[in-house]
Amino acid sequence: MGCKAVKYELVSGFETHIELSTKTKIFCGCTTQFGGEPNTHCCPVCIGLPGTLPVLNREVVRFAIKAGLAVHGKIAEVAKMDRKNYCYPDLAKAYQISQLYAPLIIGGYIELSNGRKIRLHHIHIEEDAGKLIHQHGDTYVDYNRGGVPLIEIVSEPDIRSIDEAKEYVEKLQQVMRWVGISDCKMQEGSMRCDVNISVRPEGTEKFGTRTEIKNMNSITNIARAMEYEYERQVDLIESGGKVVQETLRFDDATGTTSSMRSKEDAHDYRYFRDPDLVTITIPREEVEELRSEMPELPADKFERYTDEYEIPEKDAALLTKYRSISEYFDKAIEGVKSPKTVSNFIIGQIFRRLETEADKEVFDVATTPEQLCELVKLLDSGKIRNNLAKSTLEKMLDSGKGATDFISESDMGGIDDSALLELCKNAVEGNPKAVEDYKNGKEKAIKALVGNVMKNSRGKADAKAAEEKIAQIIRNA
Repeated sequence: MGCKAVKYELVSGFETHIELSTKTKIFCGCTTQFGGEPNTHCCPVCIGLPGTLPVLNREVVRFAIKAGLAVHGKIAEVAKMDRKNYCYPDLAKAYQISQLYAPLIIGGYIELSNGRKIRLHHIHIEEDAGKLIHQHGDTYVDYNRGGVPLIEIVSEPDIRSIDEAKEYVEKLQQVMRWVGISDCKMQEGSMRCDVNISVRPEGTEKFGTRTEIKNMNSITNIARAMEYEYERQVDLIESGGKVVQETLRFDDATGTTSSMRSKEDAHDYRYFRDPDLVTITIPREEVEELRSEMPELPADKFERYTDEYEIPEKDAALLTKYRSISEYFDKAIEGVKSPKTVSNFIIGQIFRRLETEADKEVFDVATTPEQLCELVKLLDSGKIRNNLAKSTLEKMLDSGKGATDFISESDMGGIDDSALLELCKNAVEGNPKAVEDYKNGKEKAIKALVGNVMKNSRGKADAKAAEEKIAQIIRNA
């Protein structure tokens, strides 16, 4: 008998760096604004000149607490700053002020759609380093980013597939944007992931040797890098080799990883308490104040939309992807009979006008939620039909005007049974081919006849009632 092929399980954990949207840096008053001429957003403190002293930005701590609350973490009562020592050109003072021994947030989790919870080990605050720019064989340093406040979210090695990894990053990005602490624009570097990955035979408990893929700044490339690294490690083990613990870079042009350096552990950085910064104490009343200011989180909204309003899960996911859309929906459904109708208008007609994800996130549309609510209430009351509501919404979105600017009193009058019967008879008499097709079993042919009635009634007829009357007329003919 041949040997049974060994199946390997992927094991992954993430270290995610997120730039906080405070106006000033973590230890000085320099702006955190993205871009700018190189080395114009920095001062003696953030470039580490001798004799300068850091002063912790209180707002950084508050933003980090919000992040902790958003992921169900425990807020420490006492936190401390440490020095992480390494010598690299983007770090002028040869150490980074970070946290190791007493981080601000302990634990927490991100829940995936399959019900699994990816546990978080901790969240700590730290300063960002500068940026190296390589041109024509020369290397330049831009310290504008140096000192920008970061949180680092460290997960447990709980991720078991590339799909779980992608969803974890998406959910993390969503919730941090939702609570307003960061724009999480991966393309601008305000959210970056270090991906730790190892493999082990399925059914075993012992972890394999891990590698770390540094500074991943797109979800697509994270998936590509993980797929390549998983295959590389499996091939290495099966050919009798051993995985070496090392730090890797990903080349998006070739889709491959390559070694940067051997992987460091905490002791390599000679962490010690920063002597220039005081202990951080977090009063419980301040934590509770921040908790009271937190918005309803997307997972809770999703559950409310699907359970209370019976919105389909796919639609609820779209409504809760960005906070601005969700808030618009919440205002637009006030007092309406059918929140699903509001959802259909947003996901259908309004989304068609928003070409990019960035457009949807901003959600700047001419029609206010109150105006959409007014339109849906006219539909709920039976004063207008769906076709008229749709065409009216298009005009509202073009102009910013309300529904009653386009719908007259006569439009809202509806039509009586005798008038509807007459329209249905005319539709049957004027469209013999559609009638013949319907008689021959083509059920959809009746839709053309209903369309004729809707057109001639200027959308005032009830489509369902029209279909019933047309079917009756054809049967009795």
